[in-house]
Amino acid sequence: MRQRAAVLISGRGSNMAALIAAARDPAYPVEIVLAVSNQAQAPGLGLAAALGVPTEVVEHRRFKGDRAAHEAAIDAALRAAEVQILCLAGYMRLLTPFLVGRWAGRMLNIHPSLLPAFPGLDTHARALAAGVKLHGCTVHLVTQTTDEGPILAQAAVPVLPDDTAETLAARVLAQEHIIYPLALRAFASRRSGMSPPADAALLNPLPPEGALLNPLPPEGALQSPLPPGTAPHDPRSPEAVLRDPLPPRAALP
Repeated sequence: MRQRAAVLISGRGSNMAALIAAARDPAYPVEIVLAVSNQAQAPGLGLAAALGVPTEVVEHRRFKGDRAAHEAAIDAALRAAEVQILCLAGYMRLLTPFLVGRWAGRMLNIHPSLLPAFPGLDTHARALAAGVKLHGCTVHLVTQTTDEGPILAQAAVPVLPDDTAETLAARVLAQEHIIYPLALRAFASRRSGMSPPADAALLNPLPPEGALLNPLPPEGALQSPLPPGTAPHDPRSPEAVLRDPLPPRAALP
């Protein structure tokens, strides 16, 4: 029997949509049964409804600063829907110990950095300011300390010389849409997922010979097809990526 999951959102809900799309596969171990938002005008609510997922609004403003009461109302909605796993997807409120405790070990979050680097907000601008060569995203379990829970999956992309916070964010978001469903699948099925080969690596800048990834078997390919004329595994390509764990059969779009 598939496990029942809900998604908490505050905005557009693009990661929520990725989870819903993955759950359309009858073999996926989770079904998305509810989308909850603290914002009545969140675009993601309309998206969820269009995709056939029930929605609920628990506006934080009507609780007038009583965060515990607001989270108790969210918890009640989740339990009424018989939710077993809770996924945060762009939920823009810090959680209190109440909700974190109620869903301990069953609440996942996706964060736009390679944790433990850059917890909190403005991760892409901070990555650029720090001069890192690799950036990415992380799926982790939620604990009482923000962005410090056990890591379930990560994807890394190169930081390109002409990147802005916006261009870097767009490439990271594309990877979020891939690894969140992958991490939820592995979590719900109690499997760790397929690991990349031990000699896999994403380098930026390239060594003189231009090699980025050691040769991999066809079934172990780690990245998407590159644009015509781009050298294989070139980190200057916006397509370059290294993910752990790998998707089923290690096939990437």
